[in-house]
Amino acid sequence: MKLAIRIWVALALAFGLAGFAVAQDKVVYHIDSAATQATKGLRNIRNHLDVAPATKIVVVTHAEGIDFLMEGAKDAKNPDIDYASLVSALKARGVVFEVCEITLRSRNISKDKFILDAEFVPSGVVRIGQLQSREHFAYIKP
Repeated sequence: MKLAIRIWVALALAFGLAGFAVAQDKVVYHIDSAATQATKGLRNIRNHLDVAPATKIVVVTHAEGIDFLMEGAKDAKNPDIDYASLVSALKARGVVFEVCEITLRSRNISKDKFILDAEFVPSGVVRIGQLQSREHFAYIKP
């Protein structure tokens, strides 16, 4: 009987640990400068999902990083790049884009200035910390 229990426990542990091996990757991309990070970051995210499509990705923006999520935003170096269409395509693949409300208040910008794909969080920095510590997201800053 003891042998049967040991075998049962061993199998339960083996199957339980196997479940961890297939856990979903989770990554937070941190953008605080649209001018230097937005195009590169969006390209990185697209490539990330092309290789690992099941990855859960959250993009947290604050400071000048929020600018690429505003209506009509384009890449200053390449005005043919329309951020709204790139963000919308990534949103369709499950990417979440979050804007810091502290930044909105400090820069006196209203939420209606942003594309519909943007979501809002009380603090971008706090959100990044929570994603890393509570939800075990990996951190990438493009």
